[in-house]
Amino acid sequence: MFSAGGGEEPAPVVPGSISGSLFTSRQFVNPEQPGYVGFANLPNQVHRKSVKKGFEFTLMVVGESGLGKSTLVNSLFLTDLYPERHIPTALEKIKQTVKIDASTVEIEERGVKLRLTVVDTPGFGDSLNSDDCFKPIIQYVDDQFERYLNDESGLNRRHIVDNRVHCCFYFINPSGHGMKPLDIAFMRAVHHKVNIVPVIAKADTLTKQEVQTLKRKILDQIDEYGINIYPLPDCDSDEDEDYKEQCRQLKSAVPFAVIGANTVIEVKGRKVRGRMYPWGVVEVENPEHCDFIKLRTMLITHMQDLQEVTQEIHYENYRAEKLATGEPVKKSSRARRPDSQDTDKEKELRDKEAEIQRMQQMLAKMQAEMTQQKAVQQNGDVKSHDVQV
Repeated sequence: MFSAGGGEEPAPVVPGSISGSLFTSRQFVNPEQPGYVGFANLPNQVHRKSVKKGFEFTLMVVGESGLGKSTLVNSLFLTDLYPERHIPTALEKIKQTVKIDASTVEIEERGVKLRLTVVDTPGFGDSLNSDDCFKPIIQYVDDQFERYLNDESGLNRRHIVDNRVHCCFYFINPSGHGMKPLDIAFMRAVHHKVNIVPVIAKADTLTKQEVQTLKRKILDQIDEYGINIYPLPDCDSDEDEDYKEQCRQLKSAVPFAVIGANTVIEVKGRKVRGRMYPWGVVEVENPEHCDFIKLRTMLITHMQDLQEVTQEIHYENYRAEKLATGEPVKKSSRARRPDSQDTDKEKELRDKEAEIQRMQQMLAKMQAEMTQQKAVQQNGDVKSHDVQV
């Protein structure tokens, strides 16, 4: 059809047609059954949000040098956290003090991202006088609590980086016939600040009977000196039998006797991680040889519970003690990581916080000037009154 002007007349628009459905939409279809509200889908929403945000976890390893702390951590997470680590010589160890070495790595597995921070304590127990060797460790734990408290009291509370120590692996020497006085003193000093998981290092130096005897000795010493180690949570009554059996085996394995190894060797046609000796092969991931698999299962299965215990018990105790003493919370003293990149929102919040501080200073200055002017006026009124009389 053509119009009078010689141009083609546009075709009429039929409601609901494909060509004319520019402002129409398809009917919304309810994917669920009638009578189903849909709030049972809330766990899926939490899961998607948590996976998108990622997870944070801080693990501290404490123990004497040479117990295989670094090897065990690399074996646990299948990564190299110490690529440029310097091993001190015997002469350097004489003058070495306890240091705090924090290494952070981003691990991704099946779309789930984990920001893992491993805090190592080289030099612990190496000195002849080790009375105060654990004080830098306690100071580090308290500094992380202080930093988190400052961030909670600031303006930017949406992007708080949680660097609090959620778990502490304490390595016990297998040749000590139990815990040494240094082990007991350290655990008693930090058991109310961090979740302690006792670990027997280099379990391949002991027989199975010696491992069981050492475990009983360590548990007796923990009860004798009133040390609170991390208690594994109890299973609910509605859990399946496999999970209940797993929890029972994990509780019976404390303290965990572990072996660390990063070497892959071939045994009977299959490749395993372990150590080769003249009398045989020790497999790290074999539950019959050591508790390495149980330790990793405990850490991964109860990682969320470790964070909750840190938040609800250890951090709240620190926060309550801080507020009870009446010490003021520091403002604008966020210890920022040198390698962190601030977003525009964080910069805007810091600028606003600085502007508020400047306005508070100006207001205090104006109030001081007004008070001074009032004092001058009052003195002038008194003098004029004296002259009139």
